[in-house]
Amino acid sequence: MPQASSDTPVVGRDAELTRLSGMLERARGGEARAVLIAGDAGVGKTRVLDEVGGRAAASGMTVVTGHCVDLGDVGLPYLPFTEILGVLAADERFSAALAAHPVVERLLGAGSDSARDVDGRLRLFEGMAGLLADVADVAPLLLVLEDLHWADQSSRDLLRFLLGRGVLRHRLAVFASYRADDLHRRHPLRPLLAELIRLPAVERLELRPLGDSDVARLVRQLERRPLAEATVRRIVERAEGNAFYAEELLAATDTESGGVPSGLADVLLIRFEQLSDTAQQVLRTAAVAGRRVEHELLREAVGLPEEELESALREAVGRQLLVAGGDDTYSFRHALAREAVYADLLPGERARLHGAFARLLAGQGRAAESAAERAHHYRESHDLAEALTASLEAADHAQRVGAPAEEQRHLEAALDLWPAVGAEAQPSGGGVGRVTLTLRASAAAAHAGELHRAVSLARSALAELGQDADSELAARVRYTLAGNLLSVDSLTAAFAYSSEALAMIPEDPPSRTWVWAAATHAMAARHVGGNETALRVARRALSVAEELRMTDAQADLLVSLAVFDGGGRRGPEGRERLLRARELARSSGNAAVELRALFNLAMGYYESGALAECVPWLTEGLDRARRAGLLSSTYPLEMRYLRLVVLHVLGRWDECVRAAAADAELLPAAGAYTVGPALYVALARGDMTAADRARALLEGPFDWMATLVAGIVLTDAAALRRDPGDAVRWTRSTVAALTDEAGARPDVAVRLAALALSAVADAAAEPRSAGDEATTRRWTDTAAELVELARATATHAEHGTPQGPEGQAWLARAEAEWIRVVSGPDAAAWSRALTAFGFGDVYEQARCRLRYAEALVAAGRREEAAAEAREVRETADRLGATPLREQVDALVRRGRLADTPDTDERVVLTAREQEVLRLLALGRSNRQIGEELFITGKTASVHVSNILAKVGASSRGEAVAIAYREGLITPEPSASG
Repeated sequence: MPQASSDTPVVGRDAELTRLSGMLERARGGEARAVLIAGDAGVGKTRVLDEVGGRAAASGMTVVTGHCVDLGDVGLPYLPFTEILGVLAADERFSAALAAHPVVERLLGAGSDSARDVDGRLRLFEGMAGLLADVADVAPLLLVLEDLHWADQSSRDLLRFLLGRGVLRHRLAVFASYRADDLHRRHPLRPLLAELIRLPAVERLELRPLGDSDVARLVRQLERRPLAEATVRRIVERAEGNAFYAEELLAATDTESGGVPSGLADVLLIRFEQLSDTAQQVLRTAAVAGRRVEHELLREAVGLPEEELESALREAVGRQLLVAGGDDTYSFRHALAREAVYADLLPGERARLHGAFARLLAGQGRAAESAAERAHHYRESHDLAEALTASLEAADHAQRVGAPAEEQRHLEAALDLWPAVGAEAQPSGGGVGRVTLTLRASAAAAHAGELHRAVSLARSALAELGQDADSELAARVRYTLAGNLLSVDSLTAAFAYSSEALAMIPEDPPSRTWVWAAATHAMAARHVGGNETALRVARRALSVAEELRMTDAQADLLVSLAVFDGGGRRGPEGRERLLRARELARSSGNAAVELRALFNLAMGYYESGALAECVPWLTEGLDRARRAGLLSSTYPLEMRYLRLVVLHVLGRWDECVRAAAADAELLPAAGAYTVGPALYVALARGDMTAADRARALLEGPFDWMATLVAGIVLTDAAALRRDPGDAVRWTRSTVAALTDEAGARPDVAVRLAALALSAVADAAAEPRSAGDEATTRRWTDTAAELVELARATATHAEHGTPQGPEGQAWLARAEAEWIRVVSGPDAAAWSRALTAFGFGDVYEQARCRLRYAEALVAAGRREEAAAEAREVRETADRLGATPLREQVDALVRRGRLADTPDTDERVVLTAREQEVLRLLALGRSNRQIGEELFITGKTASVHVSNILAKVGASSRGEAVAIAYREGLITPEPSASG
């Protein structure tokens, strides 16, 4: 199988590389060991060996590699050692060693009689051992043998001799790799491995499949363009930890239509085609069953005598294509192998086998559990009537066990089959029809987090309604569609459909349909600015719901009133309503409404700055969602995000990153935004790729929360790299995208404005000090726009009331940045901002403290500044916020705060930064620097920003002056006259 190139990044192998590097260190000291490196084809053995070989060469070791090649049972003898000998012979350092052991020259003609007879072999083996020992005396030696599973008998014998005769007492290490999945029971390498592993100088290292997060990281590093989370997740699922498979699946993302890429399929089928005809027949049948099949079911489907079946299964297991389970089942070793075998079936053969499995499952008496499998097999065998019945059974089962994604999938399958079967095969009675089925599928999609699909299905239900449709059903379709449209922020359309729904049903006599239509209309009216209408309709609907004893509707309407009315969810009345709503929803069994109440309780405490009180409600909400199978629905997704936000704000960043990684493996595509706080952490720790990942959130249909997260990351990233234009552009575009139809700006606008103001203040400092009035005025005008945005948003939030402690803290920071733009750093303003973030935001408090220290330096209060700088450094170190640490160190140098303990006064630049600094001193622009160094102008800009931060400069000119003073660069020699 092709291996990853050396350009492929190494991910997820830190422990293995550390272990191998330690062995190299011991080898250089004369205490070496051999390592047998096992792993499946494509798992990354060659890449790990390339990496460790590079490290060995960098440390002064000689690295020689011998490759074993699959040449059948009769291969070329000593092939890998012949390759090694050729490399050593080309190195003049080892000429004396080669001359001292002329017998090894026989390897180049290994077919001679002297290499075959016992004495000749012994002299050859001793000569090779002596040569390697002498070479290792000249320079430490790493001997790499790749693909040992293909080694010829002579090479295996020579390796046994070398490792068993003490050659490892010299400064030499041997790393040999082999494919674990190629070692069937009778493979000739197996006895050698068993023998070698007993030697005290030999260890075994297994490269297991990569974890899902590592595969995701590999995919993102291999692909320069931002990838949608759903694309990455699909590759991760199918690759199952195999790096080569991940690369192949990634390469096929633009062309693949769902199957296995053709090149990868050819590789996967090689081992299958080496099986006997009977074993191939068994594997084809098993592939139709799926990834896993029970022995009894397979026996009935394949129709072979037990003895023949067992022999074929033993062969497939021995060739590592199937894995025997402890519950009398067999599974394909890798899902892609099963896909390749399945795709290789003839159409008629495939349909016949699917029909056989469907009939066998139907006869087993496990109706509910096997419904999904039966539906699949009936559909693939073209028995559509039975497929429809089984699909509906499977949907019912999925609903009972709380699996909305599966329920949606089965309902959509039933809808696809509905027009293809006759009326006599369609279910009747119980109100089941195509419209109600479509509405049910829409609800399942919403619960599964597939919000845009839920909208599409509700629209389909509306299109299916006939002219004489029942008015209650017509109203249900419209308010369902309105609710779905609200979830994707299509607010005007939602209000239009909720208005239609409410107009179709009379308020008197009271009915459940009217109550739910009114509840939906109240929310829609609120979102388009109709606050009075929303309150009036919600209060009337609550009265009717109480009259009809509709406890779940009462709960939903109480949540709406808690958010809409009075002091909102932050006030005592709002909390009282939310607590009552939670109890009513719980008693009614309506988990979706209960989750809405719990989210708003948590959010109310968060907005009040009561972070500790917020956490229990999030814990309860996510636990309730888990039990109800609704973890991917709207409110649990927002609870996941809020939980990570709290961890981020409290400075528990490692917990935040771990929780985000765990969430990412479970989230639907619509929930990608919930890991946003982990992007905030990555950015604060200096990982600028967080901006690329944030940009990927903007792909696909508009998502309000994804846009908010991306806006925060991209604005802050621009500010960190001192790009005020980009920061302002992202702030404007994000606020515009999140402003609703009624003109209400999002609460996050105050945060975005403050972040952009930070970049603008940095940009304004140099022209103000240089007396450049035109440039200063331009930045001041921009800053005025931003600070007005912050003021308007914080004092008149989305629901008309002033924002809570978090919003007021961002406003305080925006005000301090505004003063920095117009007149320079102001200690009093930054002291207010520092105090405002005291509700618990550890990182933002540290950033304000840094600005406060800068203002103290400007005011000549150096002792106080030094104390503040110490606190910033401690926080930065605890959080791992490298850019913040560099900024405070630069302030210490610039402000001559030498009394600050543990300050490293020496500025350390990377080699690339030194090149950029040299060109900076010559007056080059970012574009010119990029052209001379063959990098992009944007990359050059990042390097310039890093240099400014490290030397503690606020401008390019100041950076060059400091660099000359600190001796980081020397003046260019002038040309002689």
